[in-house]
Amino acid sequence: MAIPLVLVVLPLGLLFLLSGLIVNSVQAVLFVSIRPLSKSLYRRINRFLAELLWLQLIWLVDWWAGVKVIRNIKLSNPKSVSLHFDRAQMQLNCAKNSVGKEHALIISNHRSDIDWLIGWILAQRSGCLGSTLAIMKKSSKFLPVIGWSMWFAEYLFLERSWAKDENTLKWGLKRLQDFPRSFWLALFVEGTRFTPAKLLAAQEYAASQGLPAPRNVLIPRTKGFVSAISIMRDFVPAIYDTTVIIPKDSPAPTMLRILKGQSSVVHVRTKRHAMSDMPKSDEDVSKWCKDIFVAKDALLDKHIATGTFDEEIRPIGRPIKSLLVVLSWSCLLLFGAYRFLQWTQLLSTWKGIILFVAGLGQVTGIMHVFIMFSQSERSSSARAARNRVKKG
Repeated sequence: MAIPLVLVVLPLGLLFLLSGLIVNSVQAVLFVSIRPLSKSLYRRINRFLAELLWLQLIWLVDWWAGVKVIRNIKLSNPKSVSLHFDRAQMQLNCAKNSVGKEHALIISNHRSDIDWLIGWILAQRSGCLGSTLAIMKKSSKFLPVIGWSMWFAEYLFLERSWAKDENTLKWGLKRLQDFPRSFWLALFVEGTRFTPAKLLAAQEYAASQGLPAPRNVLIPRTKGFVSAISIMRDFVPAIYDTTVIIPKDSPAPTMLRILKGQSSVVHVRTKRHAMSDMPKSDEDVSKWCKDIFVAKDALLDKHIATGTFDEEIRPIGRPIKSLLVVLSWSCLLLFGAYRFLQWTQLLSTWKGIILFVAGLGQVTGIMHVFIMFSQSERSSSARAARNRVKKG
């Protein structure tokens, strides 16, 4: 990383890691003391704790990177996130005041490295950030602070092998039946993030199977989705079909760009489907999911051609809550660091200075790992797709 970026990453990394370790420690204590007695109480408290940590990442997008939520699409404005809701469905949702106040299964194309963070932003605006869940790859839970917080929040972690994951997924979904607050469970049914190499591999597979060739999405892997519908029919009333796109004249959003304070345009369209309208048989549910992605592909074609979804745009604002959380953590940690250094006089000796510098280096290293982990082109599935294309 360049020196100017290091100067940004160090304070932000210290803030996030130190506050995160505090949150993780409290989560661990509650997990062993409260959860065995009352899982519902644990979940309610953990919802608050998770928000204290995750709101810092919301702040990065909303305030640090200057993301501006606007009512109308302005493609010339590089600092905007526009949220589109299907007009008829949004009117129904507003009438019932259900968004954020009902359990929902979120299915989305996986377009960028920060789709999960865009999802957190939308959940925060809907009032359910602390009870958002997702199905993630297993290695994610080992990430310091962020991965640990997800584990305590009951995210589902899979190995991307159905033989190994089937029982884990079914057990994880069933335990959500008694979740005390409205939750959103995100499922990226494509199984991996979109890249040109993965698209080419998907097109080759489609040609070999006689399927429609995708252009803007990958072919969904429906086994997990079918299991989710089968298990969640009775207690999750809605599916939010979400489509994410980065306009062609905008750079793709990444954690690295956000840390640099550089935003990218992200357009999101969400349509609500009632769970009661879903097909009954597993085969028909699988077909429904595949058809949704064929339609999503066509919708993305339209957006690429016109720059818009041609539907109502609803502002999602930039609440001050995340800013207040970051300011509060900053004041608390600065005071704590001052008293700690004053008490230990760590910087009064060469040994202490070396330890201090080593600690800063470790923080920089951990943040570097976070950035590398978030990049789709460095993922194992991306390498596998490239290898497959080369062999072809």
